[in-house]
Amino acid sequence: MSWLSSLKSVFSPAQEVKEDDIQTVLQNYILPYSENCLKDRISQVNVQGRILQLTINTFPQEKDHLQQIHDELAEALEKCGIQELNLHIIQQKHAAHGEAGHSCSSKPKVENTNLPPVMDASPKAETDPNNPPIQKAAPQQRDVAAHPRIQNVILVSSGKGGVGKSTTTVNLALALQQLGLKVGVLDADIYGPSIPTMLGNAGRTPLIENEHFVPLDAYGMAVLSIGHLIGANNTPVAWRGPKATGALMQLFNQTLWPDLDVLVIDMPPGTGDIQLTLAQRIPVTGAVIVTTPQNVALMDAVKGIELFNKVNIPVLGVIENMSTHICSNCGHEEQIFGTGGGDQLSGQYHIPLLGRLPLDAKIREHADNGKPSVIAQDSAGESYINIAQAVIQQMEKLPKRQRDDKRIF
Repeated sequence: MSWLSSLKSVFSPAQEVKEDDIQTVLQNYILPYSENCLKDRISQVNVQGRILQLTINTFPQEKDHLQQIHDELAEALEKCGIQELNLHIIQQKHAAHGEAGHSCSSKPKVENTNLPPVMDASPKAETDPNNPPIQKAAPQQRDVAAHPRIQNVILVSSGKGGVGKSTTTVNLALALQQLGLKVGVLDADIYGPSIPTMLGNAGRTPLIENEHFVPLDAYGMAVLSIGHLIGANNTPVAWRGPKATGALMQLFNQTLWPDLDVLVIDMPPGTGDIQLTLAQRIPVTGAVIVTTPQNVALMDAVKGIELFNKVNIPVLGVIENMSTHICSNCGHEEQIFGTGGGDQLSGQYHIPLLGRLPLDAKIREHADNGKPSVIAQDSAGESYINIAQAVIQQMEKLPKRQRDDKRIF
């Protein structure tokens, strides 16, 4: 199979919600251990995005089958584009007259049923506090088993774009490698992938083995980015959230990563779908926050730290980028973006300041040319090595995650 045909199958367009198919599923479903039709019990059907809220009447003798009803409906509705089913239960005291004998042996057509129409829900749909929706709880970071071939996953994140996050990612990864670790890089910045350019392998595409991507090599590291899969550099990734997060999970799970001490993930800016997906489905050791001293950047960096705290991902520390600028002509030092931003975050959240990096044209030039500072050994190279040492020290303080050697992707 060619890489292009595999890409089309792996990153297929997100399924749209199909209201007619939803009606058909609800129309034809028969309640477990009876011949009763679900359609005769439904009082309300609402759709909000790709979430279906369904309210049904039940009787005491059916209480042991409610989870089965939810799971069977959720599986059938998933094919109609529904990602989540919220099942609301209204408990009746006694079965209605003739209920036990009513059957679905003949299935009328959808248009002849009294089934409530599928409609959009209001932003805050009312729920019965005595009958909360039956749904599976979202997975937590503590419940995600470690990858069988990846010991640690480090996220390099920022609250906003333009602070040098991707440049920091590649140099941190290369510095960790120089310190003796086996390192890989995953570019999770789906909408603005720049890792291929910075690591000098833009335009290359991965091989496919047994429906899995083979990561590319860059300076001895295993590397994969959506930028390696979409062709020309001017091709936009105009995807909605579910498709973008699906692509990220494919890159992580359906890649033949070698045994790695650390996988460094370059995150997109912000606190959206991809960050939440990572927190729930990828085993993360810790996050590194990149910011500039500028107040606007600090405001967004705070949001990133707060998000990681909420989803129980340890913040290993903060890196202050573009902290100072030294004029190449006269040697005058100037704090263009302000001072003390990294120290402020460090003190506010009791996390270490991993290091400061200057605003230096050489850092940018070497990254643009595919030879980052650690490889080019420019004046910032040693700073990245020191930052990598600080990151390792923070990682060693964290408890080890239980590995799942039987995990199947």
